[in-house]
Amino acid sequence: MPEAIPPGFESLATSRAYFTQESMLAVETRKRKLFIGLPRETSLQENRICLTPEAVKHLVNEGHEVVMESGAGEPSKYSDHDYSEAGATIAYSAKEVYEADIILKVAPPTQEEIDYLKANQTLISALQFGSLTAEYITAILRKKVNAISFELIKDPSGARPVVRAMSEIAGSTVMLVAAEYLARSNEGKGVILGGITGVPPSQVVILGAGTVAEYAARAATGLGAEVKVFDNHLYKLRRLKQNLGTMLYTSTLDTFVLNQQIRRADVVIGALNAEEGRIPFMVPESVVASMAPGSVIIDVSIDQGGCFETSEMTSHSKPVFRKYDVVHYCVPNIASRVPRTATNALSNIFTPILQEISQHGGINEVLFTNEHFRSGVYVYKGSLTNASIAKKFNMRYKELGLMIAVRN
Repeated sequence: MPEAIPPGFESLATSRAYFTQESMLAVETRKRKLFIGLPRETSLQENRICLTPEAVKHLVNEGHEVVMESGAGEPSKYSDHDYSEAGATIAYSAKEVYEADIILKVAPPTQEEIDYLKANQTLISALQFGSLTAEYITAILRKKVNAISFELIKDPSGARPVVRAMSEIAGSTVMLVAAEYLARSNEGKGVILGGITGVPPSQVVILGAGTVAEYAARAATGLGAEVKVFDNHLYKLRRLKQNLGTMLYTSTLDTFVLNQQIRRADVVIGALNAEEGRIPFMVPESVVASMAPGSVIIDVSIDQGGCFETSEMTSHSKPVFRKYDVVHYCVPNIASRVPRTATNALSNIFTPILQEISQHGGINEVLFTNEHFRSGVYVYKGSLTNASIAKKFNMRYKELGLMIAVRN
């Protein structure tokens, strides 16, 4: 016989609502209000911002506070009014914005902006490994902040969502750039990027078989160009062919074959990723000198050192230079050429991340529970936690997992 329920306890024993409310209360007390700062970008003609007005409205409606420096959204065609209507506070100095607990920006902070940082703040920005210096890391360490790199953040699949999104944009954009500089109006070859009936198609060579290459090849083949892709990783070449769903000329980085194809090419895209801190292959100056006058080189990897011996970093205000009468486009932040699209892509990534930080009760708690987000941290509580950076600059570092475990 089952034990009888004492009088007066029937409703308590049979009420599921009681237990549900207790669980909800535990979650509710853990959730934390965030104070997010969006400063105006001041370096490298950076035109992007990390959150759209729609994202800001969503975060404000959830109880978070957002402060934005006046004019920060204008390069992406978002006005201060758009953000204030969404619930953001508009600040008229960078110093006011840097009072926030979480600083969310695109370019790494300048020395002046680093001076605004304070202990225990969280800085989320790009790190730009190609131009990274020991002085920058030392300055960040002195401020005893938590610093998280766009390039290092991973998602549950192990992919890097910010790198992937910006690479998709860069890959699609480079072919538009190439078409522009091939035109006679820009002293190019005077040929169309693609092909028409009865006329041989233009020749496009792509170094690398990653995301940039995939989207560049997709755009070029869609226009009718003849595309050849070179990479030493066969699995990347195989994946590229499968993703495009079309027959594509692919090859390893065979020097003789590659140099022949570059000499004949109308457009050459450098999209190799750095391995162990350096680009695995560089096109020598002699090969660039043998290309036809008016040909176009676009070095997407310029921020990692570049794929061509003749490459020199350029900017959006002066995007190209000529060497051996070959047009060189070496802008490091190509996605900033289309800032509205890039801002929407960044906002789609960072809004859920900020919500996750809030739901877990803060940055320390989310780092303890989320190993994928943890991969983006390179400075924690004033200690360097990235082994690659430590090796590059001969610095000491601490294991982040152990630091978090001790603090929790």
